[in-house]
Amino acid sequence: MSFSDLFNSGFTTRNQDHFASIVRVAFSDNIISQEEKCFLDRLAQNLDISKETYLKIFKNYKSHPINPPISQDSRIERLYDLARMVYADDIKDAHEVTILRKIVIGLGFQAESVAKVVSTSLNLVSNKVEFDTFKKEMKTVF
Repeated sequence: MSFSDLFNSGFTTRNQDHFASIVRVAFSDNIISQEEKCFLDRLAQNLDISKETYLKIFKNYKSHPINPPISQDSRIERLYDLARMVYADDIKDAHEVTILRKIVIGLGFQAESVAKVVSTSLNLVSNKVEFDTFKKEMKTVF
């Protein structure tokens, strides 16, 4: 196995774990809305997740760990995707927010800043800000 194969394998696993975290948020209310399904479909394509893997993750999303990214920018990018999933069906459910808080800790955000990170991220997403604005604003939170 070459070095590039090892890198690609790790990258693929991280993408699948990230996708599974978002599926977990989507399933938090036990219903996948059409908006959530469209978001998940686009995200799977962007993360280069095959249809076969997509279906496996849907069936067993809880078996995937939350792999925290090393860089702050990567954590913010994942947070953006997760916060967008909470609002994908234009309804912010309390259970989804609770799961988001847990995942935010798993992503490597400091426990004492989780409430502010979650509330700020959800506020920004509800205002439909672009990722660059989201990233800039989130960096002021921590």
